[in-house]
Amino acid sequence: MRYVSGMRSFIPLLSRSWLGRLLIATLVTLGNAVICEAGAELEKTASAKAKTEEAKPSKCQYNLFNPTPRELMREMSTDRPDRTESPYTVDAGHFQIEMDLANYTYTRVGSLRLNQWNVAPVNFKMGLLNNVDLQIVYDGYVNQSIRVKDEELEIDEKEHTSGGGDLTARVKFNVWGNDGGTTALAIMPYVKIPTNTAQLGNRFVEGGIIVPLAIELPYGFGMGIMSEVDFLKDYESSGYSVGFTHSVTFSRNIIGNLGGYVEFATFVSTEKQTEWIGTFDTGLTYGLTDDIQLDCGCNFGVTRFADDYNPFVGVSVRF
Repeated sequence: MRYVSGMRSFIPLLSRSWLGRLLIATLVTLGNAVICEAGAELEKTASAKAKTEEAKPSKCQYNLFNPTPRELMREMSTDRPDRTESPYTVDAGHFQIEMDLANYTYTRVGSLRLNQWNVAPVNFKMGLLNNVDLQIVYDGYVNQSIRVKDEELEIDEKEHTSGGGDLTARVKFNVWGNDGGTTALAIMPYVKIPTNTAQLGNRFVEGGIIVPLAIELPYGFGMGIMSEVDFLKDYESSGYSVGFTHSVTFSRNIIGNLGGYVEFATFVSTEKQTEWIGTFDTGLTYGLTDDIQLDCGCNFGVTRFADDYNPFVGVSVRF
């Protein structure tokens, strides 16, 4: 602060001398030159941007009740089958359904074995604005079987549970790259509503924020990066902990409408006595039409507490 007050007392003294007036005039002249130069550069940038926008029609006027015309719709993009979410939104006024036809999970940790089927978990999307969509995710019907077997302790217990899963609401805001460019970024906050039955989940509201980034690579490859922060209910206490999910995926068309991907995903939590989870994921996609995509894949656990394997088959439809 003393440097600022010193400058304030120095400027009036400087302006009372001819040398000071000359110095101030010089600074003003140089300042005007810099401002003019900056203004010229800004004008060039604005002109170039205006030409680009003129070449590509604006879609900001479209919304849920004024749908984007078919000829202006972007290529269909889905948040499945990999774990890495897409930064691209559903076009305004249009809808998209992404679901698993079948999803199986097998986990073995020590003497515990888990077999779980998820039937028709679905993500229903609606385009609200050109760069915003709303997503309702339902875990579907869950059929779970847990067995604890330890021959040394002579334990062999089985438990079978089935019922409905949780409901999650998400809103995706595309920040840039929705309608063109080599990169795209989105921000997607979410909240989980505990609608599960038969104790297939906790009874607490959870939430978080997801940030996906897409990057076009040479030779037809695409890369997706995702960071996610979750606020999750603790297993062993009454409080909440913070979880961090990170993933990276590489995809490419193989032949025609057939594409493939490989992915690595991790999850760590601040809750005590928890270990990090890592999976290696791979799968295929096939564009049946411009609005229908089939997929299949499998996620493989590479750490002790990850699911051993998780095969699935799914479909996505836009209308």
